[in-house]
Amino acid sequence: MSHYFSYSTDWLEQHNALHTAREIWQQPDLWRQLHQQLTDTSAQWQPFLQPLLDNPRLQIVLCGAGSSAFAGRALAPWLRQQTGRDVVAYGTTDIVANPHQYLDRSRPTLLVSFARSGNSPESVASVALADQLLPECYHLMLVCNPDSQLANYAAGRDNVLALVMPQGSNDQSFAMTSSFSCMMLSAALLLGPQSLAAAYPQLNRMVERCIQLRESLQTQVKSLASSGFTRYITLGGSCFTGLAEEASLKMLELTAGRIVTRFDSPLGLRHGPKFMVDNQTLVLLMFSGDSYARQYDADLWHELKRDGLVQKMVGLSGEPNDFNEVQTVHDDHDDVWMMFPYLLFSQMLAMETSLAHGLTPDNPCPTGEVNRVVKGVTIYHYCKPVASANASAL
Repeated sequence: MSHYFSYSTDWLEQHNALHTAREIWQQPDLWRQLHQQLTDTSAQWQPFLQPLLDNPRLQIVLCGAGSSAFAGRALAPWLRQQTGRDVVAYGTTDIVANPHQYLDRSRPTLLVSFARSGNSPESVASVALADQLLPECYHLMLVCNPDSQLANYAAGRDNVLALVMPQGSNDQSFAMTSSFSCMMLSAALLLGPQSLAAAYPQLNRMVERCIQLRESLQTQVKSLASSGFTRYITLGGSCFTGLAEEASLKMLELTAGRIVTRFDSPLGLRHGPKFMVDNQTLVLLMFSGDSYARQYDADLWHELKRDGLVQKMVGLSGEPNDFNEVQTVHDDHDDVWMMFPYLLFSQMLAMETSLAHGLTPDNPCPTGEVNRVVKGVTIYHYCKPVASANASAL
């Protein structure tokens, strides 16, 4: 292909944006590949996962660093609701510093590690800490780099399963896009309530919709990107709070901090963060697919409109609506399938805003203060004594 969105590959190379554009564009194709890959390798992962998921005492911990943590935070509410299992999401940046506050010795644990590079110091250390401290611990590694420390951790260990995402998901750009969505989708398919075959019709409709959106959204997105906003607030409840956190980070990363960002839930914004809304603010509100929750989304939308302070408001919805400036991006009411078109919109907006500011999306920090894979983290040996063998937490 000689073009991604409306840009030629030559133009993108000249603006140091080719990797970012390609990795956003290719996602619907990778999602379909991922479903086929999981189907073809079911004999590898099913005998490992199914006995664990059949155990009602199992706690599932979704973890990662940065964007990889947000994938877990977006999925955890949906998985809890849909499966009835105990699913929590923690950053490895939290676990590694305070493992006794996050790892529960009293429960069999499945630690699900999301990792693009698979070499982030905190993520590697969290896996080792869980094995050191938990009497019954299992690992599912969802990684994009087949040569990473996490991918290689499975060798010779019966309690570890490593699954590598489709080729192309190991993003070469600074910001995580394909890697984020592929790891999030794989966890939804592997841990969710449906078989791969049963989930395919909804997945396929979502993929087809996103193929349309990557063509149709750019005019709107470019207009927003060049509108002059200097603050960006992303809002969503439940699953979409984690997705709003990811959208906020994408904008912050790809604009090298020139755009001040914040994420919150629609109800949470009123509790102080609303002070951030002014006439230079773009608000992105991700409407829930649940009719009850959507009432709260709509109330905040109307309130911000009445206040008249915000420069621009954009809403994303999974159903037709009567709101001005609310884009219906999918026709599915299941939050998990709405997350992917919402994600695509926010990634495109971050990339276009970076270009509008004259920045280089593939490497928005060429001076090296912020790196694609985190550097400079010292991991310390953990030797905190356990007060009681029967304690519920370390």
